[in-house]
Amino acid sequence: MAPETAILVGIFAPLAVAALIPFLSFQANLRDAAGPVGALFSFVAALIVAKAVMTGASPSVTLVTISEGLDLTFRVTPAGAIFGCVASGLWILASLYSTGYMRGNKEKNQTRFAVCYAVAVHAAMAIAWSGNLMVLFIFYEVLTFSTYPLVTHKESREAINAGRLYMGILVGTSVVLLLPGIIWVWLVAGTLDFTNGGILANRLDPAHAPWLVALFAFGIGKVALMPIHRWLPAAMVAPTPVSALLHAVAVVKAGAFTMLMVMVYIFGIDFLADTGASEWLAWLAAFTILASSVVAISKDDIKARLAYSTISQLSYIVLAAALASSIAAEGGLVHIVMHASAKITLFFCAGAIYVGAHLNKVSQLDGLGPRMPLVFIAFFLGALSIIGVPPLGGSWSKLMIMTGSIDAGLPLMVAVLAVSSLLNVYYLLEPVFRAFFRPVNTDVKVDTPLLTVLPPVITALISVVLFFAINILTSFSQLMVMP
Repeated sequence: MAPETAILVGIFAPLAVAALIPFLSFQANLRDAAGPVGALFSFVAALIVAKAVMTGASPSVTLVTISEGLDLTFRVTPAGAIFGCVASGLWILASLYSTGYMRGNKEKNQTRFAVCYAVAVHAAMAIAWSGNLMVLFIFYEVLTFSTYPLVTHKESREAINAGRLYMGILVGTSVVLLLPGIIWVWLVAGTLDFTNGGILANRLDPAHAPWLVALFAFGIGKVALMPIHRWLPAAMVAPTPVSALLHAVAVVKAGAFTMLMVMVYIFGIDFLADTGASEWLAWLAAFTILASSVVAISKDDIKARLAYSTISQLSYIVLAAALASSIAAEGGLVHIVMHASAKITLFFCAGAIYVGAHLNKVSQLDGLGPRMPLVFIAFFLGALSIIGVPPLGGSWSKLMIMTGSIDAGLPLMVAVLAVSSLLNVYYLLEPVFRAFFRPVNTDVKVDTPLLTVLPPVITALISVVLFFAINILTSFSQLMVMP
């Protein structure tokens, strides 16, 4: 398959799945098989595209030309190649897990759920392979609207209110801040194309650069910087497969990816370093890292604790981009991968605990470990990766961002990341400690579906494998920062 054909397959296979699922709703097994099959097509296509990018190619497909310099184009960058593999690869496991969770929990409207899930992955793949800011913005919005029915899936008052907050913040920030930022770039540069080294040097007044950075930083609401983060914890009212989609496969990773693309391919690392336009953003990211970690400690609800953990970890990527250092930006891209595999593991485990034992509080996990050993071992490995302990993948990305902090002349950020890691230890290992080192609660009955156990075990092992596959990831990250 040619890389250009693979781009179309990778983007439109999830959309084809979404169109097919309603016709298979009469047979649950066929309906639920559509997701993994479509995911496999997308993942194979993503691997073909990534292989082409690794050889130095930049495969692209133009669907519509609106005007000179403004096209509906998909062009795969090294960063996009990595994100495409993450989104499509994790979709395979997420779709299998969703089947076990939705059936095990006897959730309603499973067909609608599966359709919206597939459309969300379609949007994520299109974002990954966007050739310019216009295309990225279009599918950024598609992702928001397609995930709204997932957030409100339970149709309770709490879910509806969470959905309103979700849409209000994400649509509001993108229309009021992100879109004007994109228009500003177009007026200054005459193009929106993602270009190695950026497009704003010698075109944008350095005095205006911090203001444009601010439009993107707060306009990309999916990256959940404080104080525009409240939609993310609120969205945890959704079923756990949705939480996995939000935190690992699509939504927040699309936000982090968008931030990285803007800083590297629109502003350019050298331009940011010369102007100091993003230094204020580095400090805001540092504050978000620490503040959200402190809040996470106070949360007894497992998913709420993981949600604030995600807010913290997303700001690692924002910090990496804002430092205006090549090694830090590389670390930001690597962290997208490492956090995705680790955080989806933790949410998979949280869902398995809920389906298997009907528990959702950290304080309720006492003695549960010996009765759900695979689930809690997987949770332990995912937690170690986020903490940054070798040989788990997260240790590499943290090291790279720390190195980038020193390279950027902000060594205090090393202390911020170190303190954050210590806080990670407290709030992520407490569930494991309670599960294995507290007396067994014999009143809790455990019956965990196999499809909610295998996916987190696999993703936990992926977090280990990624530690040893770092050279593959850095080969893409180095291509990303080349001028």
